[in-house]
Amino acid sequence: MPGHTLPKRSLAHTADLTVMLGTFAIAPSLGMHRVVDIAWGPAFAAVAVVTFGVSAGQGDPGRRLLVTVLTVVWGLRLAVHIARRGRGHGEDPRYEAMLARARGSRNLYALRMIYLLQGALVWLVSRPVQAAQYTPRPLSAPAFAGAALWAVGLFFEAVGDAQLARFKADPANRGRVMDQGLWRLTRHPNYFGDFCVWWGLFLIACDGGWQAAVVSVVSPLAMSVLLIGGSGKRLLERHMAGRPGWDAYVARTSGFFPRPPRRG
Repeated sequence: MPGHTLPKRSLAHTADLTVMLGTFAIAPSLGMHRVVDIAWGPAFAAVAVVTFGVSAGQGDPGRRLLVTVLTVVWGLRLAVHIARRGRGHGEDPRYEAMLARARGSRNLYALRMIYLLQGALVWLVSRPVQAAQYTPRPLSAPAFAGAALWAVGLFFEAVGDAQLARFKADPANRGRVMDQGLWRLTRHPNYFGDFCVWWGLFLIACDGGWQAAVVSVVSPLAMSVLLIGGSGKRLLERHMAGRPGWDAYVARTSGFFPRPPRRG
């Protein structure tokens, strides 16, 4: 990946920040900062599209197109899902608790601690998307394996989210634990799906050579930590603890990687 491409790559970072700052600009008029969650996926899509444009003539066209399409599809689906899920709700309790600690302007605190931090995470996690587009090597088996893993991830994310939305929409399920469909196989099919998506994109980048792999490996590792031990599984399970049926659900259902439920 030649050094003269570095100024061009800064355009991808600019696109990421533009999405985050644009979202910050409209959040005060909406009275909530949870809209940043909607911007998460489109920020990755913006990085992918801009990198696709500036890497023309440097990377393999097939890999560039593949990684861009997969990232955009993943990011836009996630944005639509989060927007629908949050419709009619107020501020996210996570952000409300964070902003309660602000000294001075809550909005400026949110800019530093939410928008700019998430923008930095987008830049870090999108490393495979960027690296894959600058490698000239043609697509081979690791890239196809990565695309297949991405597809498994998108299936678990999209189907798991849809199943949970239908479950919550039924008033008869109020207060109950979702344990149907993919949620019988893992307590977090959506987080597992996200895990597969980013390891899949990493494999596509690895297909370009060891340099791309070294540059990119921080991305799936960071997402794995966030999904399993950070703001994903750990926080959600802390919130769910104590609900009727939760302990029995935990006893029979895998915590992350899918498997048939335990008997008894």
